[in-house]
Formats: sequence, C-alpha cells, structure tokens
Amino acid sequence: MTDAEIEITAELVRDLLREQHPDLAGLAVREVAGGWDNQQWRVGDELAMRMPRTERAPGLQLKERQWLPVLAPRLPLPVPNPVRTGEPSALFPKPWTIMTWVPGEPLDHTSISRGDHAADALAGFLRALHVEAPAGAPVSTDRGAHPRMCAEGFDHFFEAVAPDDIADEVRAVWADAVAAPEWEGPPVWVHGDLHPANVVVAEGTLSGVIDFGDMFAGDPAWDLAAAWVILPAGAASRFFDVYAQADEGTIRRARGLAVLKGLVLLLVGRNGDQGLPGGKPTWGPAGRAALDRVLSGTRQSVRGPRGALDTKIEHPF
Repeated sequence: MTDAEIEITAELVRDLLREQHPDLAGLAVREVAGGWDNQQWRVGDELAMRMPRTERAPGLQLKERQWLPVLAPRLPLPVPNPVRTGEPSALFPKPWTIMTWVPGEPLDHTSISRGDHAADALAGFLRALHVEAPAGAPVSTDRGAHPRMCAEGFDHFFEAVAPDDIADEVRAVWADAVAAPEWEGPPVWVHGDLHPANVVVAEGTLSGVIDFGDMFAGDPAWDLAAAWVILPAGAASRFFDVYAQADEGTIRRARGLAVLKGLVLLLVGRNGDQGLPGGKPTWGPAGRAALDRVLSGTRQSVRGPRGALDTKIEHPF
C-alpha cells in the first residue's frame, strides 16, 4: 500500500502503541484536530501522537524532535515536547512521534477575551524565542524571506480573495512592507507559522503554542505578524511595547506579512466553505479579522493624488 492508501484509524494507533510502546497501549485514544502535515491523536490525558500524512511531515517531525527539547525549557508558555518516537514498521511506513499534550482550545475555535494578558503572554514568549540561533539551526525554503521575495505569492492570494472593500488598503500595507529595509540582525529562532490554529487558549488568554514543524532561523517579522493575526483588536500596540525589540522596519515587514497571512487564511477558509480538500471553514473569519485589525482605525494612511492610498503608513498599530 502507498502512504496515501493507509487509513490512520484508532485501531492502527493502538496497534502501533502495542508494537513499540506497550506501556501506553492501555490509554484512551481519540482523534483531535491536527494541522496540514500530521494527523493528531490524543493518548490518555497528557500525550498526543502525531502521525504524518504528507511527504514533508517526517522531516518536520525530525526537526521538532531535535530542537524542541533545546527551546522548550526557556519558553514561558507550554509547547509540545517529544517524549517517545515511533519507527517505520510493517504497520506504518513512516516515523511518528509522541508529544506532550498542550491543554487549551485552538484559537480558530474560540476567542481571546483578556487581550492585555494575551498581548503580554505572546510578547514574553517571542522575546524568549527570538534569540540568536546556533550554527546548524534549520533554515526555511518557503518562508522567512523579505516580503519583496514573496510578491508572486501575495499577488496570487490577493487576486483570489482580497475583499473589495479593503483591497486598496491591503495593497498599500503590502507595498509599504516591500519597501521596508532588510532584517540586519543575526538570524533568530522563529516559530514560522503563528496563526489561530497553532495557538491554544484557556481562561480567555493564550495558554500554549503548538506545531513547530516550520521553525527556522531568520527574520523575527514572520512571527511578529501575530500581533494582528492572533491578538484581538487594539492589542498590537501593547504587544510591541512589551516585546520592545522591534524597530520600525521590522514592524513594517510584520504588517505586510500579517496581511499576507490574512489572505492565506481567507483562501483556506473559502475552500473549506466549498468543501474542497484541505479547506478549513474556521480559518476564513480569522483571516478577515486579521486584515481588519491591521487596517483598524488606530493606523492612519496618507492619501496621495485623487484620494489614492499612498504606500506610506504613518502609524503601525
């Protein structure tokens, strides 16, 4: 059987546990929401089993196995930590991983009610994460570049889903990010995929960050876009005050990346509404909310001749 033909079921998960980790085989098993690359199963109350379902997933899991034990001890929010490994066998042809379970509800299924607390928590988390990465840290092949290198991708998503009522403003924010200076600091650790499905919420605030498969060393602006993609309206200013490490150019790049991520979320959400493979209906509203937060009334745009939006953004929040 090819990988695509293998159905990952609770019975298969139990069989793998009996084969390789028999001390865990008696724990309750149930499927829970996973990401693009991995199907996720809750194992008991404290563990999660990540089963790869794409070609790139095993490599992402190996990256998490190597680097999360290094990063996790210094991070102020819970993150999944690999505790057991599974090897390819006759039952399943790819490696798999058992991680610690991070309690909470994914943000795309709930909301943040304690905005100031969440802004402080996210800023503290990213301050701790964004330290100079060591030699040998992973680099990304599909993200991490200056926004100007992502122009083709932006144009694709913009043409596909940019709402007509804010299209000019979205384009202006992106143009400002493209014009922003390069990151001149050393490559720092970057989560790389911060969006509502990759953070969890409890008691109205952030309670954990998950899915580090795309982590890389590079420009922190790729994470700082979360100030608008994750936090509620009005929280970005407090976030950047607490983070206290972002210069003007980094904030401009982060704003552009936030509108890019918002468009991606909109497209994935639309595909979910249409029942297309890979679509996630909860992502559409999250994408529109992110765009609205970037373009909220606390930022002011300078209008050029004939009322057209200029690309200069006077206020980043």
